Amino acid sequence: MSADDVARVVVVGVDGSEESIAALRWAARYQAATGATVRAVVSWHFPAAAGPAPYGVAPKPISDEVRANMQETLDKAVAEVYGSAPPDRLETKVDYGHPAQVLVDESEHADLLVVGHRGHGAFTGMLIGSVSIHCVTHSHCPVVVVRGG
Repeated sequence: MSADDVARVVVVGVDGSEESIAALRWAARYQAATGATVRAVVSWHFPAAAGPAPYGVAPKPISDEVRANMQETLDKAVAEVYGSAPPDRLETKVDYGHPAQVLVDESEHADLLVVGHRGHGAFTGMLIGSVSIHCVTHSHCPVVVVRGG
């Protein structure tokens, strides 16, 4: 089996923003052209004032509710891009952690990482694209940053 016979894996960061949906659309077109597997990833964490995001701080029912909301956000984005019949080579994943670190970790097992140029976490005039910049500078694979219209 040659390297060309192995299915490519494209990881896409999704947060429900228009920019992340544009990134998922880009990945879907790439998937259609190459036969790649797309893994759409959404992540969440409880923000911390300093240091790493705390894990297990909230009661389980709250964490479960947040995870369900994140899955719903991901499902809506997938439905918007792929319609009611997503392809077999589409994976979805909800993960705990800061989005930038989760995507960099996912990039270790990917051939391509696709992100929007900014998402819900952006502040006007500050930190715009902070997740995408972190991904570009720390990813283990090539990164595509999709800019909006």
